[in-house]
Amino acid sequence: MTDIPVSIVVVSRDRADALIRCLTGISQLQYSNFEVVVVADPAGIAVAENLPFASDLKLVAYDVPNISAARNLGIAQAAGDVVAFIDDDAVPEPQWLRYLVAPAAQSDVAAMGGFVRGRNGISYQWKGRSLDRLGIAHDLDLHPEQATVLHPPKGRAIKTEGTNMAFRRSVLVELGGFDPAYHYFLDETDLNMRLGRAGFATALVPLAEVHHGFAANSIRNRERIPKDLFDIGASWAVFMRKHLVEAEWKSQWKRLRSEERRRLLRHLVSGGLDPIGVRHLMKRLDQGFAEGSKREISPERIATHPVQPFQNFPSEKKQSVLIATRPMRFKRDLAQALSRVKKNEIVTLMSLSPDARYHRIMYHSEGIWVQKGGLFGRSVRSDPLICMTTRSRRVERERTRVGKQRGLNEE
Repeated sequence: MTDIPVSIVVVSRDRADALIRCLTGISQLQYSNFEVVVVADPAGIAVAENLPFASDLKLVAYDVPNISAARNLGIAQAAGDVVAFIDDDAVPEPQWLRYLVAPAAQSDVAAMGGFVRGRNGISYQWKGRSLDRLGIAHDLDLHPEQATVLHPPKGRAIKTEGTNMAFRRSVLVELGGFDPAYHYFLDETDLNMRLGRAGFATALVPLAEVHHGFAANSIRNRERIPKDLFDIGASWAVFMRKHLVEAEWKSQWKRLRSEERRRLLRHLVSGGLDPIGVRHLMKRLDQGFAEGSKREISPERIATHPVQPFQNFPSEKKQSVLIATRPMRFKRDLAQALSRVKKNEIVTLMSLSPDARYHRIMYHSEGIWVQKGGLFGRSVRSDPLICMTTRSRRVERERTRVGKQRGLNEE
């Protein structure tokens, strides 16, 4: 059966290096029918134009700090039946797209969302979540591998994470895409609420994984310490105006403001902020809320037909291999891994030291998945502190753990 045509939209601003890594990961996707739309600032466009596959990208220049408007520009260019979104500071597993869009074979599924691994490449930032009528997310207990199609009850919605989600293009056109009143934060939450209100189903797909690094931006540093809360305040004001009755606004804002203050105080205690910084950030939060209370809210119009025809990204079947190494041989085997990537293979380089260090996974900017840790150390953080095993058994266990997502079971 032919793969459904998918448009991947990547929005990037002030993170050109991260964009290179993201697009390199996308270039290794094992899916036969997708295109890539990059909406980026001048620095992002410049690095994309220097990639070996630049001619296979749809590039859209946009240098305004408004992620909703940028995503809508991407949708306008998207010619696929399904539009998938990934952040520029994230990297997809090679089988990501295949798992993510598989539920679209069911006619009642309008949206799809996957799971997101955090900075250590193993722990999850987000799994499956639902939204209550106030826009607050709640964890869902889902099957660890099988996709689950969910029809939310009235007043609730299913959460899709902005860095790992997909929608039928026709549904995005019908709902008007993302609301540009959300410059940053709650943009996908608002869309999720509108999807739920319209009665559309959402599929949550555990094996559709991306690795998200939380790269620094104008809102936070790489340690996730806030640098500005203006847009968060503004977005909450917009959300309340759209989804809550006016009588609820005051109490809801009081609760949200208290949560933000507690978050800042935790950073104060840990040394990430000082008292002056806390006061400044709370002031910016209030200023944003005041501005968002007056911000224009108007429906966006997405053209039924894309600006350009579908531009299939050249994808071919690649063998996914795992190279087991040790710290003393790492440089030599890294060179071998780079050579094999150039021969069109997907390579996981696993370096096991003779100790109990925790494992970490990162995607090398030249296209290699690198896992480092102790032979007896934790990969899954719920494991025992020390896992007694042999080298061959540990390698096989780790291969099995990521095999479906990375295609290692298809060698």
